[in-house]
Amino acid sequence: QVQLVESGGGLVQAGGSLRLSCAASGRVSSINTWEWYRQAPGKERELAASITTGGSTNYAGSVKGRFTISRDSVTNTAYLHVNSLKPEDTAVYYCAAQTMHYNDAGAPVVARYWGRGTQVTVSS
Repeated sequence: QVQLVESGGGLVQAGGSLRLSCAASGRVSSINTWEWYRQAPGKERELAASITTGGSTNYAGSVKGRFTISRDSVTNTAYLHVNSLKPEDTAVYYCAAQTMHYNDAGAPVVARYWGRGTQVTVSS
């Protein structure tokens, strides 16, 4: 089991920046990918950015060049730096962690854990 707690959301004016944090606890050694999703009112949850433990990153087209994902393997924390914010970035931002470990039978067990989310509101 992995527990995730997000922080850093808030109200910001268009063009502003925030740093979202996601602190992990529990079976953190099993995390292989960190992800940030977001869900705007009335819309589906979408993947905004991801980073593997090897450092490979992936971004949604709508955030590329404005958002930066990073992680600190010492503190088991992932970050999402969100810059040049737009009103359409308003959403609840969720941290997720993909994990993989082997069970007693030697079979891989894959799971995704979620945080509760942090609200980001961008005013025009």
